[in-house]
Amino acid sequence: MDTRPDFQPGQILSLEHGDKNLYAEVIEVVVSRQLCWVRPLLLANHTQEPLQITDLRDASDLLWPIQLFRPALDTEVITLLSQILVKEPTEEPELAAKQQLHQFIQQMWEGRKSEV
Repeated sequence: MDTRPDFQPGQILSLEHGDKNLYAEVIEVVVSRQLCWVRPLLLANHTQEPLQITDLRDASDLLWPIQLFRPALDTEVITLLSQILVKEPTEEPELAAKQQLHQFIQQMWEGRKSEV
């Protein structure tokens, strides 16, 4: 039985680590390498009340192992996207947003190394 996710370009995926979710749009699935090329949209931090949302639309694309993603549900992502879509993307991504994405990625890889 093939358990490989069947992601499509334009689909929104979630990458979870701890109390944070990275939501990203699929650009392309690289089946031969089991990677997913995604464009980050936002990072949701569930440890803070109210929910902290970081706009990542201007951040760098990622190539990430496909098995770590799950499809984002419409009900979870619509309200989050509506909060960032009312803002115009900036010419230069904010340094704080870049740092938060970098920190999230670093924590994900450190977590993966400790599992192996």
